[in-house]
Amino acid sequence: MPINNNKIIVVLGTTASGKTKLGVDLAYKFNGEIISADSRQVYKGMDIGTGKDLNEYEVKSQKSKVKSIPYHLIDVVNPNTKFSLAKYQKLAFKEIDSILKKGKVPIIVGGTGLYLQAVVDNYNLSGAKPDKKLRGNLEKKTVPDLFSELKKINPKFAERLNESERKNKRRLIRYIEIMQDKGVRPPIGGRTPKAGHDFFLLGLTWPKEVLKERIYKRLIERLEKENMAGEVEKLHREGVDWKRLESFGLEYKYISLYLQDKSSHEEMVEKLNIAIRQFAKKQMTWFRRWEKQGREIRWIKDGKEAEKLVREFLK
Repeated sequence: MPINNNKIIVVLGTTASGKTKLGVDLAYKFNGEIISADSRQVYKGMDIGTGKDLNEYEVKSQKSKVKSIPYHLIDVVNPNTKFSLAKYQKLAFKEIDSILKKGKVPIIVGGTGLYLQAVVDNYNLSGAKPDKKLRGNLEKKTVPDLFSELKKINPKFAERLNESERKNKRRLIRYIEIMQDKGVRPPIGGRTPKAGHDFFLLGLTWPKEVLKERIYKRLIERLEKENMAGEVEKLHREGVDWKRLESFGLEYKYISLYLQDKSSHEEMVEKLNIAIRQFAKKQMTWFRRWEKQGREIRWIKDGKEAEKLVREFLK
């Protein structure tokens, strides 16, 4: 079918919802390429814990031929490298424009609400110039103090940050710097879509009990069959310290504590399972708030419904 050169599909949902598979299926059927919107998948070597599921990008056709679906913004930087929201946004727009120029459909897939909204709603992140004096004063403060200050300036924005971002001192300082620059619009609030871009958002959701089962099943598979603990151990061996690994939250935090003998295996599994479920709840809270701000998300039940909606959108 003919492709309109400004239309972009977004596939969002909680962890363990099946976003990657749906995104890849749509890319296969509609000549698309995937752009990841996951704050941890940008890091090299963090594959199992972040659910990159790279094998899912290989699709078998009816003639048993294997087609590789191109993907972007996965494995961009090393785990010890700083990576900002503004950097992600810049790279995402670059990839979107590149894919559109090829006459293909950009399909953004992910569950990091902040990354998704920064692109879809075109947050103004790069306009504030570095303020050395302000940064110097902020550097003296603790992470909890910085987060409290951010909450005072923009409580809605602060509440939407994930665990990793709440503990990232450099990122908190930058957010405060941006929001205190009077000439720059805070990166939250009214929508200002990037000129010429038409986004269509599809949301994947499951009943709570079903999602709980999916989360636990996937967790056990990653631990027992994919050696997720071995991945964390390897990252540490290659120079990523425990503090940095713990800052990534969820799998990397709890497995790091286990590998340091700060928790038993049983305790690690139990706490991690609970933490992932809580994370999924926070993701849904973000998406629901986004809807309340006026952004339409078409919640779907299966791939067939998604395919029908995308086909109509691309006409």
